[in-house]
Amino acid sequence: MESVLTERSVMSGADDLSEDISQFEHVKRKHVGRYVSGALIVALAFWVVMAFAHGRIEWAFVGQYLTVRSIVVGLGNTVLMTALAMLLGISIGVTVAIMRLSANPVINWAAAGYVWFFRGTPVLLQLLLWFNLALVFPNLGIPGLVEVPTVEVMTPFLAGLLGLGINQGAYTSEVVRAGLLSVDQGQYEAAKAIGMPRLQALRRIILPQAMRVIVPPIGNELIGMVKLTSLASVIQFPEIVYSAENIYYANNRVIELLIVAGIWYVVVVTVLSVLQGRVERHFARGAGTSGANTRTGK
Repeated sequence: MESVLTERSVMSGADDLSEDISQFEHVKRKHVGRYVSGALIVALAFWVVMAFAHGRIEWAFVGQYLTVRSIVVGLGNTVLMTALAMLLGISIGVTVAIMRLSANPVINWAAAGYVWFFRGTPVLLQLLLWFNLALVFPNLGIPGLVEVPTVEVMTPFLAGLLGLGINQGAYTSEVVRAGLLSVDQGQYEAAKAIGMPRLQALRRIILPQAMRVIVPPIGNELIGMVKLTSLASVIQFPEIVYSAENIYYANNRVIELLIVAGIWYVVVVTVLSVLQGRVERHFARGAGTSGANTRTGK
């Protein structure tokens, strides 16, 4: 009886409260900060556009040099170096990540030392070291049998590939290791229980589940590698920045050629960003389907 009375009293109190609230006038909240910040951003964007439009830039030269052969070749070299360096970096990164999880202390410490060194030194320094490797090792090969002068082997392309790829492997290894650690420990134990070898379990069970965590940062690293290849211009690798530099050294159209290079970088990064989004959605969809099947007992 008391509970019924209490419920009625609460309902009557709620009715009285709604009647009291209905007497007040509804006033919309004024988002002053939102309007001010939006206006400032629009004004800043307009100022930047007008500065470039009225600056000392010959836009006709931008369109003229956008598809010049040397620029297109430099763009192709940039894409090629990006693909090969990431392929090398991912291969090294997966191997080192597995080594970091090894129970063997020597293997573990060697992998940790690799990550420590190559993450601790600048990429530009590593590129210069590889390019000048002949100062340390004049010849490469087996002494007394096969020896080749290092200067002939260490071309700008190979030096750039080794410098960018090996450096990338240090960062990729940490991304892969984080993905492997994100998989539930029960998956490792289940694979071990059915007698599956460790490497086979990693390839068939652990890595497919870890891809949902690994793919997004690897996609970001790929996009970063596109721009990182510009450092290879220091060792005379003919990527797009190096090609642009060679042209504006001749015609003195510095800003125009830099804009040309910037446009192509934006185009490549935009394409890769779209592909990255599709790959991420693919792995996310697979994870959601797997979770649904687990919940329904399929």
